[in-house]
Amino acid sequence: MTGIDAARIDQRAPRFADRTAIVDADGPTSFRELDRAAHRVARTLLDGRESLHEARIAFLHPPGRHWVAAQWGIWRAGAMAVPLAASHPLPELDFVLQDADPAALIASASFAARLHPLAAARSLPLCLDDEIFSQSEEISDVAAARVGPDGRALMLYTSGTTGKPKGVVTTHANIRAQITTLVAAWGWTEADRVLHVLPLHHVHGIINVLGCALWAGACCEFLPSFEQALAWDRLASGEITVFMAVPTVYHRLIAAWDAASPGVRRAWSAGSAGLRLMVSGSAALPVRTLQRWREITGHILLERYGMTEIGMALSNPLEGERRAGTVGRPLPGVEARLTDDAGRPVPPGTAGQIEIRGPQVFHEYWRRPDETARAFRDGWFLTGDEAVVESGYWRILGRRSTDIMKSGGYKISALEIEECLRGHEAVQDCAVVSVPDEDLGECVAAAVVARSPLDADSLREWLRERLAPYKVPRQLRLVRELPRNAMGKVVKLDVQALFAARDPS
Repeated sequence: MTGIDAARIDQRAPRFADRTAIVDADGPTSFRELDRAAHRVARTLLDGRESLHEARIAFLHPPGRHWVAAQWGIWRAGAMAVPLAASHPLPELDFVLQDADPAALIASASFAARLHPLAAARSLPLCLDDEIFSQSEEISDVAAARVGPDGRALMLYTSGTTGKPKGVVTTHANIRAQITTLVAAWGWTEADRVLHVLPLHHVHGIINVLGCALWAGACCEFLPSFEQALAWDRLASGEITVFMAVPTVYHRLIAAWDAASPGVRRAWSAGSAGLRLMVSGSAALPVRTLQRWREITGHILLERYGMTEIGMALSNPLEGERRAGTVGRPLPGVEARLTDDAGRPVPPGTAGQIEIRGPQVFHEYWRRPDETARAFRDGWFLTGDEAVVESGYWRILGRRSTDIMKSGGYKISALEIEECLRGHEAVQDCAVVSVPDEDLGECVAAAVVARSPLDADSLREWLRERLAPYKVPRQLRLVRELPRNAMGKVVKLDVQALFAARDPS
């Protein structure tokens, strides 16, 4: 169970023994300490039984060692881990508990007051595990249940940006495929130390950052909270080698750099230049943000494409050309193709739906067999995203349900219009959606966050010089901020609601 070919992250822990695995608000924790803590969690959950036989166990902890010990302990008890989001309000937590129907809920004491009413309403056992690391007795492998690679391991809920969240179930084999592909493609080693600033209820934070680091025997450092100056100080410390974030985080870090004194800017830029890898994902990265980050740090952010159901599928290269506005090529072991509405592969240079096949693709949508069946065609997963391949590199056009619109017979990419809008000096951010239109069926609408005084009519004139007439938004609304979820993704259903709420300005 402790060999290099172990199928799970936690089973590799003894190999790295006293190396530091986690650094959080409580200090450093070794792989050996995590290993012991995970056994204590498993022992508590099993309570004398041999296995929980894929029962769902929900858990809620601050990012750090307790979170990892809970996940590993759930796996060792033969159960399926269902991480909850610390940022979610009670109704959203309650939805997950209702949908997942867990057998138990484990949490840190800091969340007890929030979770007690939800657990009591469902007669759900609530275990508070803050004492795990204070126990000193040795725990042997007797607590670990036997779990095969095809056993259900993890259930993450989709972002809910286009509808009600769905539970995405992945097996231990799926997770292994997702992680080992990225470890190889992005060059993870024991020498790495990653700064973790992402939430732990999403594939980006769980697999790409935490999972890859622990699989490789690297160190994962968590910030107590995301503060731009603190993040910059750590990036410039000379200790961090890898950083991964969403475009919103990079935008905020750039704003903090711009606001800093010249001396602080020089220190941050010089220190962060020493990292070996910086990655952006989970949302489209504006080209302007990529260019500005390169000016500040010297790094060309590595963009990639993935989703909850498939892990990562496409990536710009670790070595070689990284093309702005693209997500690279299929990762090793991933089959990817573009198809038309009938499922036929499209010719080169033609837009089509991204379909993915491979061992990293999820097992099922939890208790939604019909939706699971509709998500596949001849063994290929239908992502619902459109892309085009240009000179071998894949460029994402957007989500079919929210980013691809048909107006007056024209097929339009919202992401293309957003990228153009961000090129205006007064535009800080934007979101483009479709809204119903009597003449066109649907028309283009844009919600814009301005960085300086901006007139809607003058912005339209500026766009007409850069976009085809049918792509220029018919409706424009200036807003203070865009609605986003915990991962920083714009919730386009909420943007559409802005236009439905009142007459456009």
